[in-house]
Amino acid sequence: MKLPSTIQINEVGLRDGLQLESMIMSIDQKIKLIDALIKANVKTIEFGSFVHPKLVPQMKNTKEVFQLLAEKKKDVTFIALIPNLKGAVLAAEAGVERVNTVLSASNTHNLQNIKKSTQQSLEDFAAIKDYCDEKEILLDCTIATTFGCPFEGTISEDRILSIIDELIRTGVNVLSLADTTGIANPKQVFDLSSKVLEIWPDQPFNLHFHNTRGMGLTNVLAGAQAGINSFDASLGGLGGCPFAPGATGNICTEDVVHMLEEMGIDTAISLDGLLEASRMLRNILGHELPGQILKSGKSSKLYPVPAS
Repeated sequence: MKLPSTIQINEVGLRDGLQLESMIMSIDQKIKLIDALIKANVKTIEFGSFVHPKLVPQMKNTKEVFQLLAEKKKDVTFIALIPNLKGAVLAAEAGVERVNTVLSASNTHNLQNIKKSTQQSLEDFAAIKDYCDEKEILLDCTIATTFGCPFEGTISEDRILSIIDELIRTGVNVLSLADTTGIANPKQVFDLSSKVLEIWPDQPFNLHFHNTRGMGLTNVLAGAQAGINSFDASLGGLGGCPFAPGATGNICTEDVVHMLEEMGIDTAISLDGLLEASRMLRNILGHELPGQILKSGKSSKLYPVPAS
């Protein structure tokens, strides 16, 4: 089994993880969680989104959170989600240096999510890219429903490759392929990941999975076998898309790190630190989290239990 020796985990719990929660977390609570993630040596954190608070009220304090992160930016990359050019302007005004925008491979999902066709979103991406270049902001993009859509079903590979090609020609930074509702399977992930790396070997790719049907970790493994070395994950396994039916939690950060470290793949992240952060998250939200390692404990193979 050929696998990368190191894998980067991008924490998306503060954004994707919280957007389906009924609770609106305070600025202080978010900062405490970010501090716990930094203590666990998480180096890339999607901390919030510049969206209209009426649409996603859980993100209404994103600007205020970022203003308290200035002293932490030396060693950590903070990314904000932006839905459009206005979001990019708000992010720039707040001093954000890296943003991520989303468009869907499914035209129906794109209309549900951002009220525009996919082609209109591609045109918007070009305008956002021009603005971000002017402001010296790195622009990532996530292609939602890459592996299938709850409205349209299978999305053709030709359509996916065409969208990727246009985004790369426009000048995307990191390009994420997202399984928005957790319907991908490992063979599909391996085949598509292998193909995009073959066609665009110099383009940084990232994968974003949900564990809706219990295949999240196997899809990580399939992507890693194909050569992808960057994955999104959400603390505790929280999250999902509020505009896609059946989009339950993301893959769980501590579960992914546990699996990779057991396989000898270095993530540079402290599992103990993640579990401490996950317990904090559980206490703040007041309910159990979907992740497994917080419930079951670490494997005794890698982390032996002391003899009684």
